[in-house]
Amino acid sequence: MRARLAAWMSAALLLAAAAGPAGAEDGRTFETEHYTVRATTVADGLDHPWSLAWLPDGRMLVTERPGRLRIVAPGGEVSAPVAGLPEIAAGGQGGLMDVLVDPDFARNRRVYLSYSEPGPGGRGTAVASAAIEDGRLRDLAILFRQTPKSGGGRHFGSRLALAPDGTLFATVGERGQPKRARDPHVNRGQVVRVHVDGRIPADNPFADGVRARPEVWSLGHRNPQGAAIHPETGALWIHEHGARGGDEINVPRPGRDYGWPRISYGRHYFGGKIGVGHAAPGLEQPVYHWDPSIAPSGMAFYTGDEFPAWRGSLLVGALKARLLVRLTLDGEGVAAEERMSSGPRARIRDVRQGPDGHVYLLTDSRSGRVLRLDRAGE
Repeated sequence: MRARLAAWMSAALLLAAAAGPAGAEDGRTFETEHYTVRATTVADGLDHPWSLAWLPDGRMLVTERPGRLRIVAPGGEVSAPVAGLPEIAAGGQGGLMDVLVDPDFARNRRVYLSYSEPGPGGRGTAVASAAIEDGRLRDLAILFRQTPKSGGGRHFGSRLALAPDGTLFATVGERGQPKRARDPHVNRGQVVRVHVDGRIPADNPFADGVRARPEVWSLGHRNPQGAAIHPETGALWIHEHGARGGDEINVPRPGRDYGWPRISYGRHYFGGKIGVGHAAPGLEQPVYHWDPSIAPSGMAFYTGDEFPAWRGSLLVGALKARLLVRLTLDGEGVAAEERMSSGPRARIRDVRQGPDGHVYLLTDSRSGRVLRLDRAGE
């Protein structure tokens, strides 16, 4: 394991050197195992962009954490903020976060948003749907509210994923309250599942609300900031931030407990041991973990044609490591990891595959960018 970690760190340092400093010029290339890749800026001047999604006409929706939703044209023009958003309590790690476009958008014009919502006790993650038309949201409906709300600005989670059966998954961080992350009667450190109109699915593991809140799908998570549906199995995959190490990838099963903070592969920031160690009876193990931490955010399964050798891989952005990570999968296991540059040396907040088969990245800064990756020289 130490040898493998040393190899990873050496590769990361080489890639960082190839990528150059933050703010590197547009069109910079970097080498990966299979391709020379070029990173091109599609849009810039975005304030801490958090998520992006495509409309059927090729335009992109991009969220900005301070509480703005933008429409980005294919040529990179950024719209004025979309009107009609719900009340958003931005600050710390919270604000306007994920965005998804309904598969039936051409008919219903609906999108889904996650954000930090103000209310009694402080703030909490909320999920809403609305129709978007002519630069405005209308018919806003709240689908989920984190209960109870709390103070502080940490660990909102907040990734969304639409399952093949039409239900909606949302990840919820433990809000910096680790002792509550395994409490099934409050929304802390969970994956929740609802219908797209907010109703509770009858096959949720706690649908009757007796042993846990009825929206709970899984619990014992820390701060999940990546979520994607496997293109072949239809299963939800997530990743979550550890503390000092212990970032995890999980495939959350209904009703299962993933153990935070009783078990972890990380350590407290002040250096102490977390919980009882790496494993305990009745608690689930991650599919994969990172130690030291890369601070993962955003993830996507790659199925496109631009990078054929990447098909079937899981792509993960890294905030702390400022890299794009490619994981080669073997069923629900990870067979290999490649740590790649991102072009400019920047914190990667989101990773998406576009309708054109390219990979798109969001850089997390006050002057954030939408980047498109393609094969150089072809």
